[in-house]
Amino acid sequence: VTAEATKGSQENIRRLQQGQIELALSNAAITYHAVRGEASWDHPYDIKALMTLAPNVAQFVTKSDSGIATLRDLKGKRVAVGPAGAGLEQFIQPLLAAHGVTYDDFNPVNATQGASVDMLKDGSIAAAFLGGAVPHPAIIQASASLDLFFIPYDLEARAQLVADYPFFGLVTVPAGTYKSSEEDFLGINVGNMHLITSSDQDEELIYQVTKVIYENRESVVERAAAGRAINPENVVRETGTDFHPGAIRYYQEIGIWP
Repeated sequence: VTAEATKGSQENIRRLQQGQIELALSNAAITYHAVRGEASWDHPYDIKALMTLAPNVAQFVTKSDSGIATLRDLKGKRVAVGPAGAGLEQFIQPLLAAHGVTYDDFNPVNATQGASVDMLKDGSIAAAFLGGAVPHPAIIQASASLDLFFIPYDLEARAQLVADYPFFGLVTVPAGTYKSSEEDFLGINVGNMHLITSSDQDEELIYQVTKVIYENRESVVERAAAGRAINPENVVRETGTDFHPGAIRYYQEIGIWP
């Protein structure tokens, strides 16, 4: 296997479609829109999933003395929303819309998560959208020197998002996960990482890749804790993107295909 560095989900999906790569990681929310030709995608992309992986748990964070108590309080503020071109708006926008907020209501700032933490520290932004597997390094970094406030989601909006979009999910971040988190945080999985391929990829190849990864999942955990998501309940989780026939055949053989 040759691993190639890319700018993320959007580039990965386009390169799969162009035949430049055979396999890729993507955020399930971004793939969801790509296969439907929605959001920033100009046409539907023929992409299939091999397995659902680790959840991407997202939190809007701010300084505890910022005066921001709800997502509506972001209006008129400078808010970091991730790197330009990463496609995060494809799940941030519906998340905010459920709370009555649009990108036009505040000043969105494109920055990496590390840069977002630096800007929180120097006061050049009021809040930042930080996400990934829990615990997230950027939030650990921020909470080491800042007294953070985790902006809560409205419970009704949170439930409606999960009902409306298959890639959203309910997640609780336990109290004590971060230095500033004294209570459980009722969060949102904004789109699992998942392994994807093009629809026309050879069925036998995808069957073998799925089999090798799944049967060696303990070795994956040795390299990355997120590998714990490679388990019977999670790998076949529905996120709105059809699975490749090669992956389905393997899951059916071992009896975990729902």
